[in-house]
Amino acid sequence: MSATLQGTMEDLIKIFYRYSGKEGDKYKLNKVELKNMLQVELSEFLNGSNDSSVVEKIMSDLDENKDGEVDFQEFVVLVAALTVACNAFFVEYLKGNDGSK
Repeated sequence: MSATLQGTMEDLIKIFYRYSGKEGDKYKLNKVELKNMLQVELSEFLNGSNDSSVVEKIMSDLDENKDGEVDFQEFVVLVAALTVACNAFFVEYLKGNDGSK
């Protein structure tokens, strides 16, 4: 795990390109590549779901230009949204455990 913000940014880039371009454009994730990345890198968020409708929904939500692929900018939107959701969860969890607001 990265110890710095810069390291975390580098990790995001490396992870994206680890999965992109295996079947086409090396700068984008197609549906199969996105599903593989989600299952490997975010399996706990998917709760082990192999449901293709989940991947379809994520692809549809992320694919702003509707080209059927997710580019790096669209991928970062997913990471940011999940990070915000995790932060909200942990803030509520911490408030519940120590009673502070």
